[in-house]
Amino acid sequence: MARPVIGVTCYVEPARFTVWDMPTALLPYMYVDHIARAGGQPVILPPAGEPAALVERLDGLIIAGGGDIDPARYGAPPAEQTGYVREFRDEAEFGLLEAALRTGLPFLGICRGLQVLNVALGGTLQQHLPDVVGHTAHSPAPGTFGRLPVRLSPGLAKIYDGEDLTPAHYHHQAIDRLADGLEVTARSDDGTIEAVEVTGAAFALAVQWHPEADEDGPLFHALVTAARH
Repeated sequence: MARPVIGVTCYVEPARFTVWDMPTALLPYMYVDHIARAGGQPVILPPAGEPAALVERLDGLIIAGGGDIDPARYGAPPAEQTGYVREFRDEAEFGLLEAALRTGLPFLGICRGLQVLNVALGGTLQQHLPDVVGHTAHSPAPGTFGRLPVRLSPGLAKIYDGEDLTPAHYHHQAIDRLADGLEVTARSDDGTIEAVEVTGAAFALAVQWHPEADEDGPLFHALVTAARH
């Protein structure tokens, strides 16, 4: 049986590798590895050209983590802490997501991907979560994942085989006003929305944590299973 083709978005950032130092389309290999181990065929989608037109060639889509969304997209001025805004990536990923939702393509949003989903459907974001919850445990230090427990809804608990989870977090923003058409499927103890799904969709969900950072990948398996159908 052919592997389902899973498109996954990526960064465009300066990078150093072997003898080179130049702008690079890149993605942590953890994403690629999880998709492949789940039985999918990973295809990296750089934010160039017209990636939304590729949706009809994909069996599933992941919008990966990354920098902050331009706050103008949800009608807010940028906070001092908002950073790594890449408008070309916003343009590409919002187009990809809209095409995926319109066609019913199985979709998984990860960290930034959850925020893209909420903003695309009309929601807003808290631009600096420590100002709201009073701690930095969601993003404890540059390049360091935090570990915070979350409580899962029954549907997500079925994927993870349990109602409680302590996943890897690395985010300083989160959902503020929840978009119409989204259902909250996980929260942390401080009230932060940590997962949502699109009401009525066969498979369209997003998590604020980083499932690619863990050895087990039930969300990737769930996405690939949905993509097979």
